[in-house]
Amino acid sequence: MDGTPGPRAVLAVPLTYMNESGGPVAGLLKYFSVDLDHLVVVHDELDIPTGSVRVKRGGGEGGHNGLRSVSASLGTKDYLRVRVGIGRPPGRMDAADFVLRDFSSTERSELPFTLDRAADAVESLVEVGLLATQHRFHAPEAP
Repeated sequence: MDGTPGPRAVLAVPLTYMNESGGPVAGLLKYFSVDLDHLVVVHDELDIPTGSVRVKRGGGEGGHNGLRSVSASLGTKDYLRVRVGIGRPPGRMDAADFVLRDFSSTERSELPFTLDRAADAVESLVEVGLLATQHRFHAPEAP
C-alpha cells in the first residue's frame, strides 16, 4: 500500500425494522450527498444458494419488503445490490417464517465466511465497479 487513502464509505445499518429501511437509506444519501450510483444495499436472497454472494444493479424485489421500502423511498430500483444467499425454505415452510427463524448450528458456523465474502463484494464494488466484481463473485468455484 502506498498510504494513499481510498474511497470514502459510509456503512449504515438502519435501526428501523427492515420493512421500513427505505426512509433511513434515502435520508443518509441526502445527508452525505451521495449519488444513487454509489449506494450498495446488502440483503438476504432466497433465490441464491446458502452462503453464495452475487452482485447486480437494479431488478425486482422478489417479495423482499426491505428492498421494496428502499425502492419506494428512492423512487427507483436502480441501485447496486450485494445479494447474500440463504436458499429456499425446506418443504412447504412459509418464506417469512424461514427468514425469521434462528440460524442452525451449521449456518452459524458458516456465517463468518459468508459475511466475509459479502464484505469483500462491497469492497470490490467500491474499488473496481460492477462488471469486475461480477466476474469475481459469479465465477464458478474451483473444484
